[in-house]
Amino acid sequence: MTSVDLLDLDSALTEEERQIRAVVRQVVDDRVRPHVAGWYETGQVPARELAREFGKLGLLGMHLTGYGCAGSTAVAYGLACLELEAGDSGVRSLVSVQGSLAMYAVWRFGSEEQKQRWLPAMAAGEAIGSFGLTEPDHGSDPASMASRARRDGDDWVLSGSKMWITNAPIADVTVIWARTDSGVRGFVVPMDTPGVTAREITRKMSLRASLTGEISLDDVRLPADAQLPGATGLKAPLSCLTEARHGIVWGALGAARDCLETALGYATTRTQFGRPLAGFQLTQAKLADMAVEWNKGYLLALQLGRLADAGKLRPEQVSVGKLNNVREALAIARQCRTILGANGVSGDYPVMRHANNLESVLTYEGTSEIHQLVIGQRLTGISAFV
Repeated sequence: MTSVDLLDLDSALTEEERQIRAVVRQVVDDRVRPHVAGWYETGQVPARELAREFGKLGLLGMHLTGYGCAGSTAVAYGLACLELEAGDSGVRSLVSVQGSLAMYAVWRFGSEEQKQRWLPAMAAGEAIGSFGLTEPDHGSDPASMASRARRDGDDWVLSGSKMWITNAPIADVTVIWARTDSGVRGFVVPMDTPGVTAREITRKMSLRASLTGEISLDDVRLPADAQLPGATGLKAPLSCLTEARHGIVWGALGAARDCLETALGYATTRTQFGRPLAGFQLTQAKLADMAVEWNKGYLLALQLGRLADAGKLRPEQVSVGKLNNVREALAIARQCRTILGANGVSGDYPVMRHANNLESVLTYEGTSEIHQLVIGQRLTGISAFV
């Protein structure tokens, strides 16, 4: 298979980063690619089994330190996300939500007791986590969340609902964000707590190899120590989203690469009018433009990863990466579909599956419009959110 790397990008990686990438690519080739078309078609995925396998490889919370986490670099984590999403966006979402949202929230804001109880099991894939911020009526505007937590003696009582929550149908624990009399707070909620119910969202046309649910909280009583002591205000969950978006910046490149490699292979072997599709100027122009955008997106992701490893990454910089790389990945998937013609909509090829998945990736953890406003505020010094 011809490489889409036009710029000798591997030379910018360390040997350890290349080795980690190779390990993840192999597990995706062995464990995901042979089955993912069927998972997508049926809307079923062996998430718990995959989580245990990923846990054995150290992929869950891999960029965190201690508590059974691998303590890898941000770039290594990004490369892992790229390879996972080359298999399927839903598989990468399983790892991202587990590590960069649920585990990260506990790791950064939790008490030592919370960390000891949950993080080792989550790192091993023995406990599945989810992250409850989005609500049925409040997606891009989490400041307007309707979920409430009130004190009752020493306890907390939570009520409300969360929507579009990855891993919720099988989660053992969810980090729930709710409004209190003193602002937004986070709570570690075991999913077997009385009053908690999770309903799987079905009939999805995207991310079908990912389990998504709605969580209902009906006067859920929690002890005082369920609150994340370090999480005060809306900045806490937003910082978790920034952490997860970094993985998306890389992951979208994986879906785009898989589409581009598929289109390259197809164009060089499919003959029309007595010559391969790749021999036509219009096809080469499409392939060239897509490869250039992919390489630019990779350089952007690598720069953000290096900034993260240096402790210098800012939220608006992540917005640049999420806006550009997901938008371009979706454009690449759509263009690759045209090269495959009618075969582009067949489940025998991954292109339409990636395109459908990227429609969700374009929306979740900040729509393109939200990231444009974040960047616009950085450029102008004026907030256009209100």
